[in-house]
Amino acid sequence: MKLAGKKGLITGGNSGIGLATARLFIAEGAQVAITGRDQETIDEAIAELGPNARGYRADVTIAADRQQLFAALAEDFGKLDIVFANAGISGKTPTGSTDEAVFENIIHINLNGAFFTVNSAAPLLNDGGSVIFNGSVHNHLGQPGMAAYAATKGGLVSMARAIAADLAPRGIRVNVVAPGATKTPIWSRGGRANAPAEESAKLAKFVASAIPLGRWGEPEELAKAVLFLASDDSSYVNAIELTVDGGVTGAPWGSSIFRG
Repeated sequence: MKLAGKKGLITGGNSGIGLATARLFIAEGAQVAITGRDQETIDEAIAELGPNARGYRADVTIAADRQQLFAALAEDFGKLDIVFANAGISGKTPTGSTDEAVFENIIHINLNGAFFTVNSAAPLLNDGGSVIFNGSVHNHLGQPGMAAYAATKGGLVSMARAIAADLAPRGIRVNVVAPGATKTPIWSRGGRANAPAEESAKLAKFVASAIPLGRWGEPEELAKAVLFLASDDSSYVNAIELTVDGGVTGAPWGSSIFRG
């Protein structure tokens, strides 16, 4: 087992990539703490994950919630070996018509929340541990209407490098996993939640046509990349962005929309 005896924290671990990662971490021998803002989905996740998981309702952007969370983690887990700062939101912010509060909320959750999660976790992390941020291919794509989201994901990469330097004396590695299109609940948010099924299916098909491998990623595939960065398999990997996107950013001309 790759994580035998390890203890990990996954923010936003009650759904999507976070939940898939929690499943895999536990299968590989870890004890896992997951957080989320919805108690019902946390309870459902813990019922599925079993006795090696504990759930905590917490909004990582709120200082009081973080203080309470990490006090509970110190009591329940003692120390941590892995932090996967996964919690985040999407959202459209088209230039010229975006409300300031919408833009700031995306920045606050995706960037501030990620930093202060790791800032709070650092005293609990064992030397030689691993920190992983959940980034995105939007750091590279330049998709219209995604300015705030892209800024946060690009910011995570730069921030991770600086934090890697901060934590280097303790042997703690800090990396970013950058998913492409992945089948997670985040794709039904940001204005798509009420879209007709036919419209959603058309969009999903179009997105797949722009991916060289011709399909969306599965949360379990992203979880395997996170496991790599969390485990000793990546013991000499530090301050990188690991892109898991089916080739979208590296070989876009291999997609079917360009092959004709």
